[in-house]
Amino acid sequence: MGKIVHAVEINVLSGAAVEPGLHAAADIYRKQTGNQVKIAFATTPEMRRLVGEGVAPDVWIAPPAALDEFATSGRVDAAARVLLGRVGVGVAIRDGARKPDVSTVDAFKRAVLDADAVIYNRASSGLYVEALLQRLGLAEQIQAKTRRYIGTDMIGPLINGQGREIGFMPVVQILNWRGRGLQLAGPLPADIQHHTTYAAAPAPGSAGGLGFVRYLGTPEAKAVFARAGVE
Repeated sequence: MGKIVHAVEINVLSGAAVEPGLHAAADIYRKQTGNQVKIAFATTPEMRRLVGEGVAPDVWIAPPAALDEFATSGRVDAAARVLLGRVGVGVAIRDGARKPDVSTVDAFKRAVLDADAVIYNRASSGLYVEALLQRLGLAEQIQAKTRRYIGTDMIGPLINGQGREIGFMPVVQILNWRGRGLQLAGPLPADIQHHTTYAAAPAPGSAGGLGFVRYLGTPEAKAVFARAGVE
């Protein structure tokens, strides 16, 4: 009699910056294994809060420094960590809006000053943008029109804006919203660009999580992420 193989449910908690590639890779893994992959998204600060609340997914996907932090509390098997790639920051505007010039640092500064609202989140990319605006001497000048949101909550105000709103998000996420309300005005200029690296790691003792993380490290999965814009 053949051995009966039961499907496993794998719960993943991930940063939203790798969402398109992660969904595509998970779909392939489901078809290959029959296992169910359930994905939830959170910012790194939200993950820290969830760790404190005892949340225990099978797989964590976050910047390596965050995974190291979670490993110290026993939530992550650091030895099984797999690098997924890096994601740059882009400038998002709503569909139909005129694209601002953000090709140089000076042009970028003009675009920020001319915008009716400057929108970003409190995730890794948003924290970088906040520091960048301060470094460029813009933060105080645009304080009254700056809007900060939790995670992808910023997308609605961008799509529904009526003026010259600009937002800052991972390029991958902006491209994922093409045809659904957002367009990419351009990546940040090279001189001020910032890349956030993401990695995946299983929870200790989670066989299902370990199997999925190992799949994410395969050439097939890496090609899926690359097609989605993860470098």
